[in-house]
Amino acid sequence: MAMLIRIGAKPLLIKPGARFVTMVLSCRPRTVIRRRGYIEYALFSLTSISNDGAARETDLSIIFRYLIRQIMVSMLAVSGILLLVFMSGRFIKYLADAAEGEIAAGVLFAIMGYRFPGFLELILPLGLFIGILLAYGRMYLESEMTVLFACGVSEKQLLAKTLLGALPVMLVVGAMSLYISPWGMKQVEHIFNEQRKATEFEMLAPGRFQDFTSGDRVTYTEALSDDKRQLQGVFIAEYDKDGKGVTLITAESGSQFIDEETGSRFLVLEDGGRFQGTPGRLDYNVTEFEAYGLKIVSGQEGSKELEEGLSTLALWHSDNPEDRALLHWRISLPLIVPIVTLLAVRLSRVNPRQGRFFHLLPAMLVYITYLGLLIVARDALADEKVPEWVGMLWVHALFLALGLWLQFGPGWLNRRRLEREGRQRA
Repeated sequence: MAMLIRIGAKPLLIKPGARFVTMVLSCRPRTVIRRRGYIEYALFSLTSISNDGAARETDLSIIFRYLIRQIMVSMLAVSGILLLVFMSGRFIKYLADAAEGEIAAGVLFAIMGYRFPGFLELILPLGLFIGILLAYGRMYLESEMTVLFACGVSEKQLLAKTLLGALPVMLVVGAMSLYISPWGMKQVEHIFNEQRKATEFEMLAPGRFQDFTSGDRVTYTEALSDDKRQLQGVFIAEYDKDGKGVTLITAESGSQFIDEETGSRFLVLEDGGRFQGTPGRLDYNVTEFEAYGLKIVSGQEGSKELEEGLSTLALWHSDNPEDRALLHWRISLPLIVPIVTLLAVRLSRVNPRQGRFFHLLPAMLVYITYLGLLIVARDALADEKVPEWVGMLWVHALFLALGLWLQFGPGWLNRRRLEREGRQRA
């Protein structure tokens, strides 16, 4: 009669007449468990499998590659969904600004591309945290973890390999936070400054009333050519300098004219009329024209600097408390990764009777509390309420201690209880 045994996730068939297989399981007192005809699982570290006295080392790397692959697949799926949600919200805001004429529609995707690292540095730690909870939670629910522990994989090995798998994520987050994200925000700052000095003509969008020069002028055009040089159905309303009078201009068409000598730009309107007066009074000045020119005023070049656009080296040499707080924040982001990994490995344990997602709510509360305290610590550091040498390290130390206690505290308490009971019986 053939016999099927399973070592980890790999089945092994022993045919009739085959020699007996001996599994050597070692523990602290060097206990060896031998069974003829079958293998009995034990909670000890797997050393070797011998057949006819020939021993070979058992490679557990396949198991750990499987674990890391499960985590990364879950992390990428969760991070992709979160990126889609957060970037969509930001894109809608920029789209509304483009509709109001504050920025050109052609720069929207460039802005979102430069802001992508800033989103990624915040979402990757959360994606890793949820990915570990989902991957390991499923394995606990389907008793895969029970089989792994029975085959000799210890909790310390599981934690060590998971931390090793989280190391690339930590490096990516560190690179995003310290270098790539500030560079991207610097490019966004440059785009915004370029948009501030753009002419009104370049910011026009067909079919919309757009206010320029701080609301003193409202412009509307029914149609606009692709090169933004020809307009159809033009309407312009402009307040006088005293704020009492108003000037209305309508025209069938318009075009842009550039004076080659001065470089000035003019909007030449054709076949229209100009109405000037004060609302509520009848003394309006009405002028009909075949051609009417308006000078296009260029915006002032922006000089606003985004705080997030400062390089890490500039923050390091800065004495501004807000800059120092931002520096601590950038350093804190990669430190989140190993700490949330430590927390997630322990919080992923789930009873099969409780359901797959039962542990997600308390775990997410822990993560939200962690991130919230980091934000509070950043604000306190910017307001100089805490010394700089403390910075945000107290938050990381608090949750590192919590993770270590969750991981090793119950076992330590259990050993203390057994030792106390042993002394009482003695």
